[in-house]
Amino acid sequence: MFHRPAVRRRLATAAVAMGLLCTLSTSAWAGARAPSPPHTDAQVTTVTSRAGATTALSGYTIQSTAKVTDSAAAVSSPGYPASGWYPAGSRSTVLAALLADGKYADPFYSTNQQQIPKADFQVPWWYRSDFTVADTGERTYLDFSGVISAADVYVNGQQVAKAADVTGAYTHHELDVTSLVRAGTNTVAFRIQPNSPNKNLTMGWIDWLQPPPDENMGVVRDVLVRRGGPVALRDAHVVTKLDVPTLSAADLTVKAQARNETGSPVTATVSGSIGAISFSTSVSLAAHEAKAVTFTPADVPGLHLTSPKVWWPAGMGGQPLYSLALTASTAGTVSDTAHESFGIRDVKAPLNSDGARQYSVNGRKLLIKGGGWSPDEFLRWDRTYVEDRLKYALDLGLNTIRLEGHIEPDEFFDLADRYGILTLPGWECCDKWEGNVNGGEPGDKWTAADHPVARASMAAEAARLRDHPSVISFLIGSDFAPDATIEKDYLDALKAADWPTPVVAAASDNSSPVSGSSGMKMSGPYDWIPPNYWYAKREGGATGFNSETSAGPDIPTLDTLRRMMSPAELDTLWKNPGSQQYHRSPSSTFSTLKLYDDALTGRYGAPTGLTDYVRKAQLAQYENVRAQFEAYGRNATDSTKPSTGVVYWMFNSGWTSLHWQLMDRYLDQGGAYFGAKKANEPLHVQYSYDNRSVVVVNNRHAPASGLTARTTLFNTDGTQKYDKTVTGVTVGGDGARSTALTVPSSVSGLSTTYLARLVLSDSAGKEVSRNVYWLSTKPDTLDWDNTDWYYTPTTAYADLKGLGAMARAPVSATASTTSSGDTSTTTVTVRNTDGGRTPSLQTDVHLVDTAGKPVLPVQWSDNEVSLWPGESATLTATYRTADLHGSAPRVRVSGWNTPEQTLPAS
Repeated sequence: MFHRPAVRRRLATAAVAMGLLCTLSTSAWAGARAPSPPHTDAQVTTVTSRAGATTALSGYTIQSTAKVTDSAAAVSSPGYPASGWYPAGSRSTVLAALLADGKYADPFYSTNQQQIPKADFQVPWWYRSDFTVADTGERTYLDFSGVISAADVYVNGQQVAKAADVTGAYTHHELDVTSLVRAGTNTVAFRIQPNSPNKNLTMGWIDWLQPPPDENMGVVRDVLVRRGGPVALRDAHVVTKLDVPTLSAADLTVKAQARNETGSPVTATVSGSIGAISFSTSVSLAAHEAKAVTFTPADVPGLHLTSPKVWWPAGMGGQPLYSLALTASTAGTVSDTAHESFGIRDVKAPLNSDGARQYSVNGRKLLIKGGGWSPDEFLRWDRTYVEDRLKYALDLGLNTIRLEGHIEPDEFFDLADRYGILTLPGWECCDKWEGNVNGGEPGDKWTAADHPVARASMAAEAARLRDHPSVISFLIGSDFAPDATIEKDYLDALKAADWPTPVVAAASDNSSPVSGSSGMKMSGPYDWIPPNYWYAKREGGATGFNSETSAGPDIPTLDTLRRMMSPAELDTLWKNPGSQQYHRSPSSTFSTLKLYDDALTGRYGAPTGLTDYVRKAQLAQYENVRAQFEAYGRNATDSTKPSTGVVYWMFNSGWTSLHWQLMDRYLDQGGAYFGAKKANEPLHVQYSYDNRSVVVVNNRHAPASGLTARTTLFNTDGTQKYDKTVTGVTVGGDGARSTALTVPSSVSGLSTTYLARLVLSDSAGKEVSRNVYWLSTKPDTLDWDNTDWYYTPTTAYADLKGLGAMARAPVSATASTTSSGDTSTTTVTVRNTDGGRTPSLQTDVHLVDTAGKPVLPVQWSDNEVSLWPGESATLTATYRTADLHGSAPRVRVSGWNTPEQTLPAS
């Protein structure tokens, strides 16, 4: 057996291009909505003079050094005529700016991105910005991170930092430019060096998508102009200690650094507040001295909180936040200020008896149900687009987002704090970050110069993320754990930053000398496997903590496919399984859809056209994603080898993709999305592929009793062949499960392909969960002995071809829309009006405008529902009214065996 559990996503050839990432400003890109373009003109930034104020540069003009013959001193001086330069946003890669300027065709369509010349980005580029200050009475600093890959920095014609010092996507820099800044207009210029993720500690795209030709070179976080007086306040944060399990008290320790920026001794008063709690101390500082300032409950009794407002993950409680305000004053004049938000919560993640990492928050265990995050391929930051995706995570019943590298800016974690979404940030695999430990994988070995960059990167991210209650760990390795030297650098930096949550050695089943075993597994799969795979307690099945896994391809809706691929490419998509698919992956392992397409044909029958291919894909993705989350949910409370975490690989895609996504680039939703949503509903009835048990899983905190579970089996013509009802079902809370019944192994008269309808009702008889499966008396057969790192072969497919013979089932629909403020809600009632016995399988409702284009994003109460004759379902869709763009809403109703119709929903 050849199996590489720790080396997934192996790139088969060294020629596979790799990219990087971080976060970036919005431009006129083809998104799920029409985002506002960024501020990208050459307007001068007006800097606030108030002590403690920070002002972000509003944008840049940029140009290739191949086209600039003037000296650095000239380029970085006020008044330089940057004629012919391109505008760029305040956070922008080179390519993002060029795309916003219309230089290239939409890179998300077809193979347009291949037409962008890589050579243009293999030389440095200038980033130039002007800012004004009204006076020079305060000190002035440049404060920034997010430079990819490195930069020489100039202010008003003078070099203030060299690229050897300003290197690495995550390192933080503060440059004192007081002596160079003058009243009026000032200029800052960055000479950005080309990037290579294999050579630089930046960001790479691995095998997620076709990497951007510029490798994301640029400045992808805000550059701040900071003003201050003689004493600077830095490193402000709050260390919290919550009394667990009572949650009745919490101790807060406030820490900061006071730094004398002058050549003379000074006495400063550092005062602060957290709500109604106030504190103050006097600090004597010698010339250029820095001192730690600390306030503890022993000094300030108010910092011992009784009945604290405790932060919880979504679904477990509320998300209250506290605010810290600090001020440093000299001779009664404010010199600097600092502000931090934080939450009070306790995170533990010990290894259980099986060696799996088991997270608990505030003393309550939870199954981590997450997805792997991708930013926009060109690192364009759009707060609304990010917020929409995080809302989708909650809608799907997920509680965690994993960020493998690509660690987003502060606003991302602010949103996660607000919504109660846990985050697992960490370093990435398959490039320079793991170059010392990854064997034959891509990534250069480290030199002596790389170690301080790694230490500085860890220190900067630890300081930035530590106060966010949504951050529950940092993964210092991905496919591989760091060696002893690198781990020590990371751990020293984390300790110095008062890092409050568990540090994990790797996302794979690896260990590091100090952190020990990761308690996680990375055993795949990453490509197609059947739904019953997930129930085996081996490989990627539902045991332990699987840090990244899925059945691979997630074919988007037909609407999205037509937006992202040419007619010829769409023809190839369904006709030629072995063809290279540009919109899948640069990796030769994942460059085709052959495994997926073979399974689709083997199980459902050969596609007869593009529409048939897509409808079969949606059915296949629904059943597989549902099974993945259901298996992990069912096994979470097992007494032996329980499941403790699963991260769907991936939550979303940074571009128009054919794999690894629960929703597509434009936020449209298909089988994968609604399969996850069904599996993770709060109170859920589900079928087990391994032992035919019908299980109720309760994801709510409170137990449930008096439930009734009914299971009915049907042939595809609607003939009922088995029916059993169990009353008095009781299930505990916090992910507990209860087995209601077990379906017999043999049912007389059952067709080879059949349907199972599960209905759970509460004590009042109200339906609280419905789940419909399409199954076969001929199961999928897995060849476990030939498991590879990315999949397990299937030697025989389940026979689901009988679905193709289902009679057409007419569905009627009515729809209406109401609006309140900026939000509209469309209510749709669908009814199976068939006069016989045939169910309407996977009836899908899409909200569209008058041109038939999907209105996105949208949150449905339920969708892709299956109805038997006479049954109806009322579904609601909630969305921004502005996303109709003035159109009247309409709904498009279709299904596996339902004729498509579109009707008004005004």
